Amino acid sequence: MKASLFITCLVDQFCPQVGVSMVTVLRKLGVELDFPAAQTCCGQPAFNSGFQTEARELARRFIDIFEKSEHIVTPSGSCASMVKVFYPELFKDDSAMHERARALASRTHEFSEFLVNVLGVEDVGAALEARVALHQSCHLLRELNVRTETRRLLENVRGIEMVELDGSELCCGFGGLFSIKYPHISGGILEEKIDCIKKSGADTVVASDAGCLMHIAGGLSRQNVGVKTMHIAEVLAKE
Repeated sequence: MKASLFITCLVDQFCPQVGVSMVTVLRKLGVELDFPAAQTCCGQPAFNSGFQTEARELARRFIDIFEKSEHIVTPSGSCASMVKVFYPELFKDDSAMHERARALASRTHEFSEFLVNVLGVEDVGAALEARVALHQSCHLLRELNVRTETRRLLENVRGIEMVELDGSELCCGFGGLFSIKYPHISGGILEEKIDCIKKSGADTVVASDAGCLMHIAGGLSRQNVGVKTMHIAEVLAKE
């Protein structure tokens, strides 16, 4: 199987190890990978801010770059949902582009969903000694309806003890530009998430989106809470 890597802005700029880990896992499973070097932002920040013309330009560019890919895999539920859910919406008044967007959306996958639902793999042979709490990111859960795949992958990692996180399906408060426009609301939501993490007894919080992990890690650091954050790709790359 062949797949093109869609490495998001946050991963590229702030946590490239997530992209490296994703490559490690996919190559281990025999997936032939390529990286379209011309890729840029998917347009989600512009779209969420109401700048649909600008978002449409970026979406058209993205489609041009990835259109020939057999599959597109990304370590982000939010960016995957932008392509899968909102690209067709952006081009609803352009029948030709709408069809191209729908076709591309059907071949675009968030990393954990790709492993479980496309490759049919739940055990990648990973091992990690950790007490793990899973944070379910909003876009992955609500836009893509990816509800159990990440947990099933984690449950097959040798050495992991899963602990329940109260409110695991509730937002962490990041929301991209939401955290910048409404910092007090965002901070209040984060405080509730941090309280739940402390009560869980976990030593590691795992999620599928870099934005959530950066936001949560910042809150943990400011409160001097000794809990690590890891992307699911980083966990699955451990042996």
